[in-house]
Amino acid sequence: MTLVCHCEDCQRQTGSSFSILVGVPRAALQVDGDTLATYVTVGADTGEERRRQFCSKCGSPVVTLLAEQPGLAVIKAGTLNNRSWLSPTLEIWCDSAQPWLAPIENSTRLASGLSA
Repeated sequence: MTLVCHCEDCQRQTGSSFSILVGVPRAALQVDGDTLATYVTVGADTGEERRRQFCSKCGSPVVTLLAEQPGLAVIKAGTLNNRSWLSPTLEIWCDSAQPWLAPIENSTRLASGLSA
């Protein structure tokens, strides 16, 4: 699934108003190399732990692992080599969305996160 997250944590982490994400089964995710580091935060909107994994060499956020969705890995879409196929169909944490952002056409909008 490809989605847009409007939570406060994604806004802070990206330095933007949202994050474009690709959700994949956690067991299917394989990250090669030895520069992946982890920074643990607590979601401002959920109170749940987030394991934010990033490249310790360049600082790019790569994937987030959510405590409330243990079978899911959320890849930061900007790290993908080919992003042309991305077409978000879901928007989450819309209660935190900036008011000047228009909804994505034909997307499902949730007030809060995936478990809502």
